Amino acid sequence: MQQSEFETNNRTILRKLIVVSVLMFGFGWALVPLYRKICEVTGINVLTSRDSEVERAARNTQVDLSRTVVIEFDANKQGPWRFKPHTNHLEVHPGELVQVQYDLVNLERRPMAGQAIPSYAPMQAAQYLQKLECFCFQQQILAAGETRQFPVLFFIDPKLPADVKTITLSYTFFEVAGAVAAVQ
Repeated sequence: MQQSEFETNNRTILRKLIVVSVLMFGFGWALVPLYRKICEVTGINVLTSRDSEVERAARNTQVDLSRTVVIEFDANKQGPWRFKPHTNHLEVHPGELVQVQYDLVNLERRPMAGQAIPSYAPMQAAQYLQKLECFCFQQQILAAGETRQFPVLFFIDPKLPADVKTITLSYTFFEVAGAVAAVQ
């Protein structure tokens, strides 16, 4: 093999490596938005955020006194927490503004940060349970042994299908590793 042919092969391999590196970087950069979009489309692992339209809708909602919906509250935890709702269920009218409280206790001897992820049953009810205030909108930091109460302020959209009589709102609270160190 001649020197010029050897250099040509090296340049070709270098170009291919650069193209592959750029593609890998681009794929890594696009992974987070791609993951969020897939979760949004499929309805799985949906993180909750504050929706400015919900407050406007809450002011314009008429309470439907002709029907009631049972809302069941559930709390699960991953890690050293004590986490529970004050009430297990409520009967509410669609359009009625409702507030419930959840207790959260850090059972560790160190500060911890956590995040609540909501889930709904039946799954289609998620679009009708409109939250104005929720501890799930952001991470919560609790000192060692600290106990706090967190409100959830919501209403059920009166457009909820009539065949849905019960909605289960379940939160799973888990530790966000490294979040406390980043804040301190």
